[in-house]
Amino acid sequence: MKNREESSGSSGSTTNNPNGEHEPPREINIRPFSSVPSSPRNASSKYDFVKVKVWLGDADHYYVLSRFLVCRMLTVTKIPNHVAVKIALELKKLLIDNSLLDVSQKDLETSLFMLMERRGYGKEYVNRYNMMTKFHHQRVPLVILVCGTACVGKSTIATQLAQRLNLPNVLHTDMVYELLRTATDAPLTSTPVWTREFASSEELIAEFCRECRIVRKGLAGDLKKAMKDGKPIIIEGRHLDPSIYLMTDENKSPSNDPDKSSSKETNSSGDVTSPEEAGSSNTKETEDDSATEEPHSQVEAMTTSVEEELSEKVTHSKIDAETVKETEERMKPVDGSGKAKSGPEPIVISIVLKMAEFDHKALLEEWISSRTCGDKYTSKEKERLITNLKTIEDYLCSFNSQGVTVVNISATTFPQTLDWLHNYLLQRIEEGIRSSENETPAKEVVLKKSG
Repeated sequence: MKNREESSGSSGSTTNNPNGEHEPPREINIRPFSSVPSSPRNASSKYDFVKVKVWLGDADHYYVLSRFLVCRMLTVTKIPNHVAVKIALELKKLLIDNSLLDVSQKDLETSLFMLMERRGYGKEYVNRYNMMTKFHHQRVPLVILVCGTACVGKSTIATQLAQRLNLPNVLHTDMVYELLRTATDAPLTSTPVWTREFASSEELIAEFCRECRIVRKGLAGDLKKAMKDGKPIIIEGRHLDPSIYLMTDENKSPSNDPDKSSSKETNSSGDVTSPEEAGSSNTKETEDDSATEEPHSQVEAMTTSVEEELSEKVTHSKIDAETVKETEERMKPVDGSGKAKSGPEPIVISIVLKMAEFDHKALLEEWISSRTCGDKYTSKEKERLITNLKTIEDYLCSFNSQGVTVVNISATTFPQTLDWLHNYLLQRIEEGIRSSENETPAKEVVLKKSG
């Protein structure tokens, strides 16, 4: 505090008195934007070593204010990162210069919103901030799936969205695939499915879906943690089948029978057409089931302990809202009415990335040539690889009619696409929170009427 008074005295109109006389009291004000040091090193040397305690409600709990966390939260609301850094610094300077080293959460947010509005980020951004604060406080389960074939920007999109939305958990299915293949007896090969030769596109899609189901079981632990603890997660990779994760009315009837679950799993994900047309293709899928039944049973034998736990909480092949509710009901205490409190509905967002055929082919050829085994591919094998990837891409894009968002990726419009995805995910999160708040009273009314 003494250093702060000396520095303020040297920069203001008053001077230090050698006779020890008291200086006039300082005025409490907000420094203009131009007075904020432009160098991050100069700013941090003076203010970041002073702790500001933020008290939560009336309880004896507080946390130490972090400019970094404030900046990350502002970035979630779509405030540019360089502006968020300045607002976070101004907030810390405002509190310290006015000797507000103990503030309530409400007062902190009031000061923050005032600084946001001074920079032109008003009500819309404040509402986003409040919405995301509610999202984290309620621990709403959030699973974001970034699907697509090779070389469409899945890892880049997933990483950028994780930074923008302040979501630290990103899983890569390629790593899960390799772990299952090398560390377990899973029926997976070192040769990617899109490099193999198949008699028809239906066989290719059936094998692709079978591998996706095996990878889904490898993700079971992370998905259960996301559902139980409300831990947001982003999953990206080439082994994601949207049909496994879609939450439709049919999927909201969980089955604890592993055999039935396995048959449903093959029927839903082995179908190239939409679920509405599944009835007309049952004969073909029965053949696919018999072809993949033996390796599928081997995976079940390998992961018996995992599946026994999984069958009690989550359906084998689908992230199920009602199953998650059953888990929450077992974990949470029963209130005075004898009814267990159910948790918020999970938010599952599937995104399929695709690219223009010409651009995608050019990237694939460069990707193939850069691989260590690239010289082993003949021109015919390269053409088959590109054709197989196109077939898988068409299959993934076919889920657009079921609510899965298909996004066209281009190098020239990548920043705009990233901004659009950021805004889209915020909208979906807001819709999920609203539906979760509105469904609870509605369900109680239905139960009363049925009683």
